[in-house]
Amino acid sequence: MDRHSARSAIDTRHGVILYLEEISVSFAGFRALNKLSLAIDKGELRCLIGPNGAGKTTLMDVVTGKTKPDSGEAYLGQSINLLNMGEAAIANVGVGRKFQKPTVFAELSVKENLSLALAGNRGPWRALRYQESSDSRVKLEALAEQIALETRLDEYAGGLSHGQKQWLELGMLLAQDPTLLLIDEPVAGMTDAEVEKTGELLRALVPERTVVVVEHDMNFIRSISERVTVLHEGSVLTEGLISEVQSDARVREVYLGEC
Repeated sequence: MDRHSARSAIDTRHGVILYLEEISVSFAGFRALNKLSLAIDKGELRCLIGPNGAGKTTLMDVVTGKTKPDSGEAYLGQSINLLNMGEAAIANVGVGRKFQKPTVFAELSVKENLSLALAGNRGPWRALRYQESSDSRVKLEALAEQIALETRLDEYAGGLSHGQKQWLELGMLLAQDPTLLLIDEPVAGMTDAEVEKTGELLRALVPERTVVVVEHDMNFIRSISERVTVLHEGSVLTEGLISEVQSDARVREVYLGEC
C-alpha cells in the first residue's frame, strides 16, 4: 500500500484519530506508563503537560512505534492497530514526530533541506535536484512560506536562529504530509518573537492536521490550545479546558509545585 492509500485508510468517522486504552510500559521495574487511556479528536490541537517522569515522552514513543507497551491498545482511527506496526510503517500511515532539538542539515541551504524532505527516498543526488520541476518548486515555495522562511531559501541552515531551525525542521516534517503530528517542547530556547510566531504556525496546521504538543510553558499553551491533558506518574491525572486545568488543586500540587 502506498503512502496516499495508507493515509486514506484512516477511519475517523467517529471523530477520534488517536485512541490509547490502558497502555502500560515498564523499564527495569519502573512503570513509565500505568494503564494510560487517551483519545485525541481529528483536527484537534491538544497539549500534554506534566512534571518530569510523568510519561510524556514514553507516550510519544509508543505512538510512533519506538517502544512497545507491556499491555494495552493503540489505534490510529478506528482500525489501524499501531502496536502491530514498526516505526517506518507508522510514519508511512501519517504519524510524524518532531523532537525538542532541531535536526537539520546545517551545511545545506534552507531550499536544499526542504528539497530533501520533499524528495523522500529518491537518493541524495536526485533529492538535491528535486526542486527543479515546476510542480516541486511550487510545493517548496508554499512550504517555505508556511514556515515563514520564504526569504531565506538560499541561506545555509546552520546560519539560522534557533527558532528558524525549529521551523525548518517542522517544514521538513510537513513535507512528508503527516496526518497526526507529535511535537516535543517546540518553544524551548526561543525568543519571545519566535515563540509568538511558532504559536501562529502550529495553530495554522489545524483542522487539516491533528497536532499534539508536549510543552511546559503555560503561557504558550494558553495561546495555542483550549484543551489540555495532564499526565502524572504514567497516567492521565485530568484533562479539560486550560482554565479548568490550571484551577485544579491536584494539578497545582503535582505540576505547579503548590500545596
